[in-house]
Amino acid sequence: MAETIKVTLPEGQVERVPRGTTPLELLRRQNQRLAEQAVVAMSNGDLVDLTEPLLRDTALRFLTTDDPEGMFVFRHSSAHLLAAAVLELFPEVKLGVGPPTDNGFFYEFYREQPFTPEDLARIERKMAELRDADVPNERRWLPRAEAMKLYEQQGQKFKCELVEEKAEGDQVSFYVTGKFIDFCRGPHIPSTGRIKAFKLLSVSGAYWKGVEGNPQMQRIYGTSFPSQAELDDFLHRLEEARRRDHRRLGPELDLFSFQDEAGAGLVFWHPKGGLVRTLMEDWLRAEYLRRGYQMVYTPHVMRIDLWKTSGHLDYYRQNMFPPMEEEHLTYQLKPMNCPGHILIYQSRLRSYRDLPLRLAELGTVYRYERGGVLHGLLRVRGFTVDDAHIFCTPEQVGEEIRLCVEFALDALRTFGFERFEAELSAYEPGHPEAYAGRVEDWERAEGALQRTLEQIGLPFKRMEGEAVFYGPKIDVKLIDAIGRPWQLSTIQFDFNLPERFDLSYIAADGAPHRPVMVHRALWGSVERFFGILIEHYAGAFPVWLAPVQAVVLPISEKNAAYAGQVAERLRSAGFRVELDARNEKLQAKIRDAQLQKIPFMLVCGKKEEEAGTVSVRSRAKGDLGPRPLGDFEGELRRLVETRAADA
Repeated sequence: MAETIKVTLPEGQVERVPRGTTPLELLRRQNQRLAEQAVVAMSNGDLVDLTEPLLRDTALRFLTTDDPEGMFVFRHSSAHLLAAAVLELFPEVKLGVGPPTDNGFFYEFYREQPFTPEDLARIERKMAELRDADVPNERRWLPRAEAMKLYEQQGQKFKCELVEEKAEGDQVSFYVTGKFIDFCRGPHIPSTGRIKAFKLLSVSGAYWKGVEGNPQMQRIYGTSFPSQAELDDFLHRLEEARRRDHRRLGPELDLFSFQDEAGAGLVFWHPKGGLVRTLMEDWLRAEYLRRGYQMVYTPHVMRIDLWKTSGHLDYYRQNMFPPMEEEHLTYQLKPMNCPGHILIYQSRLRSYRDLPLRLAELGTVYRYERGGVLHGLLRVRGFTVDDAHIFCTPEQVGEEIRLCVEFALDALRTFGFERFEAELSAYEPGHPEAYAGRVEDWERAEGALQRTLEQIGLPFKRMEGEAVFYGPKIDVKLIDAIGRPWQLSTIQFDFNLPERFDLSYIAADGAPHRPVMVHRALWGSVERFFGILIEHYAGAFPVWLAPVQAVVLPISEKNAAYAGQVAERLRSAGFRVELDARNEKLQAKIRDAQLQKIPFMLVCGKKEEEAGTVSVRSRAKGDLGPRPLGDFEGELRRLVETRAADA
């Protein structure tokens, strides 16, 4: 009688099957429909191929592309399909690596000639052929020496390097897809036929292993889905993201620019962008004062000794600009605002009656980012952080965290966002030596963060072991108009800096005690949040934020005087209004106003002048007809005062 093993399925039922049975064989007996959808199995918590023989008792789960781990494997196999197609069409290429990404996959190749758009089309067709042939993804094991010899014979020098560095043990795991063989731990989907829909998106250059000076690889990006409908939806969202790209809209709407003469990653705010920024910051400063914060300003450059004490010079040096020498002293551009706020706290003796002390600053910082990672306003070298640091007693922590989270949500809702999710980054209990502060401090801090999220009802994911060494934190992500998450607000405990700077306050018992320090940012940075706002609204800011709220359009020169009176009345009432008195046709003026995404166009002709009205045209709804000027003024005021997200 064949030896059997015990398999426990997700619903708790137990099956005894012959040793060597594969998950797919078992699944086909249990649920044929799921067998067609499953892409990978989880055996005792480890991902395994559906065709992997089961050799011992196991708890077994079956994953589809609805599971994050399942989609990860699906797209990893898609990268192998890409490499198999490239190798058939271009057998001279040298293979690099091919991982899945958040939205797809890529594979790196070394080839003398650059891949062209025509090449990508050929590769896609070859991928479709291999998909239709339903080529198996087969796992094979080779002795390490034989694996090296195989790749040496094929001239695959990068694969030789990877086997040399990463292979564990005497046997090396490979996956074979047709003529393509890849050093890979897997797992993979059973065959190429499961990849119903895919699209190659772009090619970019990348240094081998990401190290400058290494050979330049060509990285082909793609995405894949289990159905054409899902791919079509993704491509639609991708096109919508391109349409909203702040790097294009910013210059088109004359909001900001980058200037080569000044250097990469340094933002120039034009008058319209500067106006929007001023409105944003004015709202934030008013809220700071209303919520008990005190505004401070700290220098942009400080002595390097400060950064030694804070630890930034040890842990953050690679992201700091080079120091500068002056009068036998060394100075450093600040990458953070927190040490400056600590010096303000230390400037005099503090009592428990002074706490909580909430110091806020719109502080510009400078961080060295490599040119390859700079990305419009989202990743720059000089930016302004809406920074605050709260110094409080341990007993005040819970309430301060609650106020911080509520402030963050209010700030994001004010600017038109309604959907949020959060992550709670916690420490790893098994390694307390890796973290600053006492275990009981961490437990108190994490408890305060978690209780706050639960009380507010904000969905969150607990990220075990993801806390930085100096404290746990909450990251709040907003979901924009096309469903993309953006990590912005951060509320961060810090047990490290109060210790490094020997901070204290005099408690009610007359003895010095260590305060708790909370770092808090709502937008992350003004630049990043502004870029996200542009993309969320596709450049069509709500009326209260729009650089120009209305433009007055005389139909002819005969109506120019009346149009000027309309514009002046609205300006005197505090609105941002322009007069377009150019000798152009009305339709051309309307088109230009639409391209500049001005919320309202006020047409003034003979009839409007005689009646004391304006014909109102909305950028979103088109012609709204004639209205008394006073009525329009009242409606405009309502939209501004309520900060309505949609006109």
